[in-house]
Amino acid sequence: MIELDSALAQRIVDRAMAILPYNINVMDAQGMIIGSGDRARLHTRHEGAQLVLANRRVVEIDEQAAACLRGVKPGVNLPLLHADQLIGVLGITGAPDVVRPYAELVRMAAEMLVEHQVLQSDRHWQQQQRETWARQLLDPQQSLATLAAEAEHLGLKLTWPCQLCLLQVQGVGDPVSHQARLVAGMEGKSGQVLAPLSADELLWCRPYKAGRDDQAWLEMADAQHWGVRRLVVSDVLPDLHAARQASQVLRDVLAYGQARFPERRLLHLDALRLPTLLYAQRHSWLLQGWLAPLRQVLAQDSQGVLRATLEAWCAHDGQIQACAQALGIHRNTLRYRLERIGELSGLELSRLDQRLQLYIGLGLLTENSP
Repeated sequence: MIELDSALAQRIVDRAMAILPYNINVMDAQGMIIGSGDRARLHTRHEGAQLVLANRRVVEIDEQAAACLRGVKPGVNLPLLHADQLIGVLGITGAPDVVRPYAELVRMAAEMLVEHQVLQSDRHWQQQQRETWARQLLDPQQSLATLAAEAEHLGLKLTWPCQLCLLQVQGVGDPVSHQARLVAGMEGKSGQVLAPLSADELLWCRPYKAGRDDQAWLEMADAQHWGVRRLVVSDVLPDLHAARQASQVLRDVLAYGQARFPERRLLHLDALRLPTLLYAQRHSWLLQGWLAPLRQVLAQDSQGVLRATLEAWCAHDGQIQACAQALGIHRNTLRYRLERIGELSGLELSRLDQRLQLYIGLGLLTENSP
């Protein structure tokens, strides 16, 4: 059963007294005044309220009756109910014949405020439970069977196949306010789960839909001022086990995307799987050896000319003419640069595997890489 607290009680009083020229008191389930327009009466026991609580009925007190009771003034005292449970008492001070017409209206408004707070508390609790569930999805120590049961208990109607998305909200201003707007804007969508993972990240589980236009969704989010900075999208996921695997790599995709494509807002796992896998292992000894040839090139490239040449050459699939045009240089100049890259790296650029080594390595060795 809900218990009235002093903050809610005083809010009821303040709202009612902003309209009515009579003092309002709110008493808890023990008859103590916890909200009042007369601050001197706070935290005192109201005998009239105790009569209401004992008999579960309206108690009117005139001047003569008030003189016989302690801590009581003339007025009308009504039971406050929530879900048919008696949770407190509302009192309006004044001659009963005068204030009686207002008493029921004030009680109705008070019970509506109580109901609103209960709904807010339930919604907050549900959101907290969803956040806990989302974090447990990332935890390999948590049983999938337990997670599935908990999802059903929380009413998370997961739809398979689905997609997991990682949403990064803007770091400018207060990221929590962006989260709140985003959660409120997407609340109630069928088959979807949206839960914060950190101050600027949210996990979004949504039903899979072929041909979904995520760029259009980002434009809509911008129009709603949701503050979405990046959207990372997984593959199609057939079950909870696959969802767990995806949830554990989406942050790696985000990290790689931020380093390699800092201006790109939309990142798809299926297009970045291999470089993301390598990026997650970029500090390992094995991968450092694989990157050594490219490091040798970049160490002799103080002006960034060779890096830009490699970027363009890879972007144009090794097509000499197209690459030279993109760089605004002669074909022979491009050939000279490629020969220089080959000499410094010790790699044969005619071999596909060694071209890939340079191309993928560029994504792992960002300009700020040590």
